[in-house]
Amino acid sequence: MITNPAGYTWLVEAMDGACLTYIHGLTPEEVMARRGGRPEDFTPMSFWDLGGAVESGAFLGVTTIGDWVLTVEPGLNGIAEEVIMPLSTGTRVVSHYFLSIKDLDHFYWIEDGELRFCFIAQEGYSQEVPEVLVETMERIDSIYPSFPDPHKGPMFLLAERLTGITLTPQLLEESTYLGGAVPEPRSWKVPWPR
Repeated sequence: MITNPAGYTWLVEAMDGACLTYIHGLTPEEVMARRGGRPEDFTPMSFWDLGGAVESGAFLGVTTIGDWVLTVEPGLNGIAEEVIMPLSTGTRVVSHYFLSIKDLDHFYWIEDGELRFCFIAQEGYSQEVPEVLVETMERIDSIYPSFPDPHKGPMFLLAERLTGITLTPQLLEESTYLGGAVPEPRSWKVPWPR
């Protein structure tokens, strides 16, 4: 667990403009298929290779961490409602995207198609904090008294609480990813509590 905000500096710089999505209990092939990709078209690559890959449509890197699948992709395709809601069918999905130059922060926790908690740029948190996140939100308040943009640490703490995964440079760099093309969403609409 990272307790010093400076511990997220590398992640913030490396992941700026990217979407990280954690999917519980599915295989990488199931995630690829749910995203509209063909698993046989995905090829092994490193974390740093993901950023240089150019494909038509959207590009997705997929790896396994314990009983979670982590996807890494440039842009905000992974948080589009038509992507993230079906991806969560029968499972838990935690996703975050940020583009620091425009202060665009998005964080989602979705269980089987139900939005449980989110943060959306310029809108703030969606609703009352669920009980499972109360302690984490209190911890965020103590570590970040001035409450910075979520991508400067809070979103990583929330994702860690919901997945049990502490993202570190070593974890991202030492993982092997399967990279390949998936269709782009038809709409950029993002989930919002109804």
